Amino acid sequence: MTLESLGNDKLHISNTYVREFLAEFLGTFILVSFGAGVNAQHVLSRGSAGSFLTVNFGWGMGCAMGVWVSGGISGGHINPAVSLAMAIIGKFKFRKVLIYWAAQYLGAFAASACVFGVYYDALNHYDGGVRSIHGDNGTAGIWGTYPSEFLQTRSGFADQTFGTMLLLLCVMAITDPRNMTPPKGMVPFAVGIVVFLIGATFGYNCGFAINPARDLSPRIFTAVAGWGSSCFSVDNYWFWVPVVGSHVGAIAGALVYLLFVGFHAEDEAAYDIEQKSSRRSEF
Repeated sequence: MTLESLGNDKLHISNTYVREFLAEFLGTFILVSFGAGVNAQHVLSRGSAGSFLTVNFGWGMGCAMGVWVSGGISGGHINPAVSLAMAIIGKFKFRKVLIYWAAQYLGAFAASACVFGVYYDALNHYDGGVRSIHGDNGTAGIWGTYPSEFLQTRSGFADQTFGTMLLLLCVMAITDPRNMTPPKGMVPFAVGIVVFLIGATFGYNCGFAINPARDLSPRIFTAVAGWGSSCFSVDNYWFWVPVVGSHVGAIAGALVYLLFVGFHAEDEAAYDIEQKSSRRSEF
């Protein structure tokens, strides 16, 4: 008997809620591990081991890996805003939202702690053990997102809303079986490309959180790990912007897709017939 078969026999969890909780926890853990990890490498090396491009690529591929890890069990939301938006449009059960949220926030917190541990010596070498949010030796941005000095709160809220709207709009298209859906195994990669694109085009203002768990849990971690409560009060209490803005944007993105595309698409069977007919007419 192999270890895998033994595990399937003895350790298999039949409770759907527990299985989905574990999958979302691990998927979000993967996302934030790679994302905060690439941030840490870029910041702590003072740019010699990373760039704006590698940061965006790391977050994009981290998202893809997180969805690949969890998608077969939980659908790979790994984002509280996605879970809420899917529930509002009827593609996800409301009774599961809090379970997914708990898993996502806890997974992000655990990943933040792991990245902190891995880069602890590099962090101390960088700032001499004096934790700062902003300034030449500011490091809180490795975990949470903070606005550029020129950004006003209302503009930041618009930024987070728009970025997450784009995320959900594209995710809805990628996962819609009546649209040009990629092969099942390539869906996580496609979602990762979307995250990469959002970061590469809208990351300058305030770091493209577009995911409340990716921002709030790491922020809570930094608050208790040495940076203090200023993580919440700094920049005119910025902390609520990526949380609320992401939820608003996700709901808007899902609704925009439905209004402009989803409600007007043919059913999957009719779409397949039309595509086959179109191919025949080309010969």
